[in-house]
Amino acid sequence: MKQVKKFAMALVFVFALTQFTQAQSKMAHINVTELLAEMPDMKAAQAELKKLQETYRADIESSMTELKNKYQQYSNEAESKSEEENQKRAQELQGFERNISDAQSVAQQELAKKQAELFEPISIKAKAAIEKVAAAQGFDYVVDASPGLGVIVAKGKDLLPEVKQELGF
Repeated sequence: MKQVKKFAMALVFVFALTQFTQAQSKMAHINVTELLAEMPDMKAAQAELKKLQETYRADIESSMTELKNKYQQYSNEAESKSEEENQKRAQELQGFERNISDAQSVAQQELAKKQAELFEPISIKAKAAIEKVAAAQGFDYVVDASPGLGVIVAKGKDLLPEVKQELGF
């Protein structure tokens, strides 16, 4: 019985200490998604990605038009060609379709790679600014208040204006 009392007292002590420690911690929040969307560097990166995407799209559309034209030409000439020739042309068209599909896959991979390459330094810059502002204002924790990340109520200090100022916009 004596050990149960000691255990209960120890548990109450740990709980009280935890509550005291938590009460001493300062928290703030910031909508990181909004911050990143408003950063001039991000806007420039998105413009660069869009330009690259348009280049890939134009190339693929050009190939699709070429495929369509060849298909139309081969369809029109099919009756005047031998069965063997028509089979070779069908295989050629299938190969062309595979090449276009492969080009689309490569374009998606290249866009994802470029996006990661462009966005990483921007994210690092934003994180550094958040950490600097939080440290300057004495916050122990900063919670990402972006929609869908689990923050239900964000009535505490919003660091977005100060971080934007730190980043110069």
